[in-house]
Amino acid sequence: MNKPSEDKEFVAAPSPAEDVVKPPRARVEDAVDPDAETPRETLERKRDYLEGFLARKPENVVPGEPGGELHDAVIAALKEIYDPEIPVNIYDLGLIYGVEITADADALVTMTLTTPHCPVAESMPGEVELRAASVPGIRDAEVALVWDPPWGPDKMSDEARLELGML
Repeated sequence: MNKPSEDKEFVAAPSPAEDVVKPPRARVEDAVDPDAETPRETLERKRDYLEGFLARKPENVVPGEPGGELHDAVIAALKEIYDPEIPVNIYDLGLIYGVEITADADALVTMTLTTPHCPVAESMPGEVELRAASVPGIRDAEVALVWDPPWGPDKMSDEARLELGML
């Protein structure tokens, strides 16, 4: 009536009288490949790749287009202007909405201020215009001050948020 134990259709816990063969325990040494990179080497390789990727400039870009030398030079010049009340440059603060370079090498900067009643409302656009016009290769600069869309903290870059302790 009883079937041999090999023919059981169910699995039950072995009785204390049965000898149980346990599989060997897994060990870390068994899983580690001695030829594999260390975590530090992997991080360094990834960091090198990322730095190279970020440093690489787009190919065949016209100087006045985004990513071009002239466009980037105007943005770098604008990053030197700081809001007098907030210790962050106006580009990272999100006050610059756009930079366009025409075929004649004129710069058109679209910007806003934190509020219409900003204490530098009269002087800041003039400073932006002078700074953009001072970039070698720029013939003339013009600033368009806009209020729509209104500026808000969401326009700030992550660097500005970090500087202000908002991250």
